[in-house]
Amino acid sequence: MRLSLDANILVYLVDVDAGQRHQQAVDLLSRASGADCFLTLQSLGEFFHVVTRKGKLSLADAVTAVENIRAALPVRAARPDILSTALSAVLDHGLSFWDAMLWATVQQAGCELLLSEDFQDGRRLGRVTFVNPFAPANQALLDRELPPPVA
Repeated sequence: MRLSLDANILVYLVDVDAGQRHQQAVDLLSRASGADCFLTLQSLGEFFHVVTRKGKLSLADAVTAVENIRAALPVRAARPDILSTALSAVLDHGLSFWDAMLWATVQQAGCELLLSEDFQDGRRLGRVTFVNPFAPANQALLDRELPPPVA
């Protein structure tokens, strides 16, 4: 099953003060690198903006983090025709513009699961189901779709 990670998961990768969520994000990225997982250019951009704006990383360290994440997972960018799909999602489904752009991009790329704590957990829109990877109730799904790396 194809999946993608929202920017909030990436932020937790570098936020050592996030405790358990930091550890879970590190584990998720490790497991995602062996699965049919990709990131969006938007998520990487949001990650860079958040970690530099909130002082989690210096500009240079944020650039290095983006490059390291890009090395772990392929990246997809929104095509121009995605804008119309996103605008329709704003009107028809009440998503914020940037959430709608993320959803439209991952849907166009054949994604079935979008891991994020920013959407309604379990909501399905089109072919995409939003899953909060930090919710204990979703652990079995994550274990099935993101098996631990073989040691």
